[in-house]
Amino acid sequence: MAELDPDEITALRGEQAVLVLIVSTWEDGGAPPNAEPLARWLREEARDFRVSRTHLAGVKCAVLGLGNSIYGSTLHGKAARDLDHALRALSATAVLPVAVLDQDSGTDVAVQYQMWQDKLLRALSDGSVADSHQRRAVREMKQHQEVVDELVESSSDEEADAEPMLDLEDLGGALQQANKKSRDEDIIVTSRDELKLLQKEMVTPSLAKSLTKQGYKLIGSHSGVKLCRWTKAMLRGRGGCYKHSFYGITSYQCMEMTPSLACANKCIFCWRHHKNPVGKGWRWKVDAPEFLYEQAIALHRAMIRECRGVPGVSAERLLEADMPRHCALSLVGEPIIYPYINEFIDLLHKNHISSFMVTNAQFPDKIDELKPVTQLYISVDAATKESLKAVDRPLFDDFWERFLSSIDSLSKKGQRTVFRLTLIKEWNMAEVHNYASLIARGKPDFVEIKGVTYCGTSKASPLKITNTPFHEEVVKFTQQICDEANKMLGEDNFYELACEHEHSTCMLMANSKKFKVNGEWHTWIDYDKFHALVDNDATFSSEDYRAPTPSWAVFGSKEHGFDPEETRFQRKKKPPTQGC
Repeated sequence: MAELDPDEITALRGEQAVLVLIVSTWEDGGAPPNAEPLARWLREEARDFRVSRTHLAGVKCAVLGLGNSIYGSTLHGKAARDLDHALRALSATAVLPVAVLDQDSGTDVAVQYQMWQDKLLRALSDGSVADSHQRRAVREMKQHQEVVDELVESSSDEEADAEPMLDLEDLGGALQQANKKSRDEDIIVTSRDELKLLQKEMVTPSLAKSLTKQGYKLIGSHSGVKLCRWTKAMLRGRGGCYKHSFYGITSYQCMEMTPSLACANKCIFCWRHHKNPVGKGWRWKVDAPEFLYEQAIALHRAMIRECRGVPGVSAERLLEADMPRHCALSLVGEPIIYPYINEFIDLLHKNHISSFMVTNAQFPDKIDELKPVTQLYISVDAATKESLKAVDRPLFDDFWERFLSSIDSLSKKGQRTVFRLTLIKEWNMAEVHNYASLIARGKPDFVEIKGVTYCGTSKASPLKITNTPFHEEVVKFTQQICDEANKMLGEDNFYELACEHEHSTCMLMANSKKFKVNGEWHTWIDYDKFHALVDNDATFSSEDYRAPTPSWAVFGSKEHGFDPEETRFQRKKKPPTQGC
C-alpha cells in the first residue's frame, strides 16, 4: 500500500483484475504509517461531495484486516473496515466480504490467513470474476508462495489438522464464539483446579518461534527466562549492570525471568519489538508456580554452563553463578498478572533468591495483593495522559486512572519502592513538573532515570538512535526533577542524586531521609537480612535491610558507577579506511 498510487486504482475500472488490500490496525484503529496515505485518500474520496459515487465502479476488490480483538470490537480491524467502506461508497465491487484475522482468537493467524486465501482463490477460479486475466492471476497467486510460507511455516501439520477448517462466511461467527468463550473464562478463580479449565495457550507456535529466536528459553505455556548480557559480562570480569552499582546485585548471579509473557501495553521503546502477546487480564492456561521455578532455575543454569570455556570466564564465578541469588521479574510482559505470583515469590524467598518486581502500572489491585518483595518497581514512562498514551500505547481505556491508582498503591507498600523512568528525547523529556508531581504523590524510595536503549529499527517502533539521550542530559534532567519534587514536598533534601551508572546512562535519585545515614548513602541491600526478615514473617520496612553504598557507586565519583574490581573492556576500533 505504501507504493500503490491512487491513479493505479482508478485505472482498474473495467479491467479484469482484482485489487487486494491487506492492512493491519495501528493506533486508534488507523492504518499503519506507510499505508495511511492511501487509506486517507480513499476516505477523503468517499466523503468528498465533488467526487462521483461511481468513481470506482468496475473496480473489483477484496480487503483483509489484521488485528487483535483484545482492543475491543470498535478498534478490532477498524482500518480494514474503513477501507472496505470507502471502496464500497465509491461503487467498487467486493469479490469477498471484508474479513479480519484475530491474533487473540486461539486459532493461529497463519491458519486463519490460509483459510482466507483459499476462499479468495476459489472465488476467482469459480468464475466470480472469471476470464483469462483472472485465471492468470490465480496461477500467479498460487506461485507466489513466499508470503504464504512466511506466515504458515510455524504452524505444523498436526496443528493445522487439529483446527477445524471453516468457510470464510463462518469464520466471523467462529471467532466471535471463541472470543466469547475466552471472555467467559476470564473469571475470578479460587483454585488450581479451576484454572485448569483455561485451556487456551498464551503463546502460539509462531510466537514461540519468534521469542526463541530472540534468545528466550520458554517455560511451559506462558513464561520465559533469558540470559542478560550483563550476566555474561560479569562472568568475564567486565563489569556489572546498574543494579550492581545501585543495590549490590551480583550480575552473574542474577536470573532474568517472567511468569507472564503477556502485557497490557505496546510501549514504543520495548526492546522485544512486540513479539509477545497482549492481554488485559489472565485468561490462559496456567502452569503451577513450582513448575515455573524448577524450570527457570534449570534453564538458567543450562545457559550459564554454556559459558564454560568462553575467553575470560572465571571458573570461580562460573561455579557461583550456578545458583542464582537474585531474580529480576521483568524481561518482557507483565509478571504481576500471573495468578500465582505470590506463591512464586514465596518459592524465590524460600530459596534465598531476592525478588525485583517490575510492573507497568496498569493493575493497581494486583499491587495491593502483592506480598512483600525485595524491591518493587512501577514503570513511569510519561507524566501526562496524552504522552503516556503515545509512549506506552496501553490497551485499557482507563489507563490513566489505573496508572494513578498504581502510584497510590505503591505509596502504601512498606518495602523498597522504585519509579523507573525511561527517557526518550523528543517524546517524554519535557515534563519535569509533571514527573515531579507524580513523585511527590507516590513518594517512592528511589527513582531510576535511564536513557532509552536503541534496539534497531523495527516496524513496531518509530524510535531512532537520536532519541537516546547522552548521560550528561540524563544527569541534568534528573537534577531538575529532584529539585522540582523537593519544592513540592517543601524540603530541600528529601530527594538527592545518590548513584550513577554511566555505561547505562542511568541515574538514581534516593530518599535521603531514609537512605543517607550520617552523611553516607545506604542504597545497597543486605540480602541476608532481608531473607531473615521474610523467614521470620516479620513486619519490616525498607530501612531494615539497607546497606552502605561503596564510594565508587556514588554520584560524582571518578569511577562513575563502574566497579573498580572489574576490568573495563573497550572494543578495538577498526582503523579508518585510507583514501586513494
